[in-house]
Amino acid sequence: MNGRRPLAWLLVALLLSGCATVQTPDERDPWESMNRSVFSFNEKLDRFVLRPVATTYRDVVPNWTRKGVHNFFANLGDVWSAVNNGLAARRQDTADSISRVFVNTTLGVLGVFDVATELKIERHKADFGTTLGRWGVKPGPYVVLPLLGPGTLREVAALPVDYSANLTNQFTEAATRDTLKVLNLVDTRATYLGASDTAEGAALDAYSFIRDAYLQRQRYIQYDGNPPEPEEPPYEEP
Repeated sequence: MNGRRPLAWLLVALLLSGCATVQTPDERDPWESMNRSVFSFNEKLDRFVLRPVATTYRDVVPNWTRKGVHNFFANLGDVWSAVNNGLAARRQDTADSISRVFVNTTLGVLGVFDVATELKIERHKADFGTTLGRWGVKPGPYVVLPLLGPGTLREVAALPVDYSANLTNQFTEAATRDTLKVLNLVDTRATYLGASDTAEGAALDAYSFIRDAYLQRQRYIQYDGNPPEPEEPPYEEP
């Protein structure tokens, strides 16, 4: 418990210091001041720690090794995707996810080789937040979490379930479990090195750019690529 207190106090401090600064927040982002503070913290952490480590990893580790590592973790993710696609009653997505896990775990040597993609079996990523969305749970306000980054209140509520179901947490040996977590984090950051550079160069306000892109993507996923048109406010006579 003691290790969690500094993070809790950090969140409280950010909330108290930031909530009063935004006069007219976006209705999707009522906690914008706090979120911007956490976003700034994450950017500094990324600039001085995560990005240099990920860049070194990309430059030093051979491409075929990095690809194998990425495939391994993606295969673990497909297991949880299969469960959530099943919970959401997406039959084809569930069948594809199960097929991917079976093919890549066997023919792909525990997922190191992505044989399923070569066989044109689609990946349908899904977590418990996606499942809640497909069950009709509204996303709620936009939230930025330390280290974890952007999300919505719905995704935050789903985090304990996603964390418990993460197969890397099932390893009983602490050293193996922690090594896999760190390696997964570095691999994920290395994968998005180019994307982060694009985001920084494309917008004067990186926070708004990432927020809008994230919310749009989540809406796209929730409605399987066919989101309904947003309702227009009723017309009022001037």
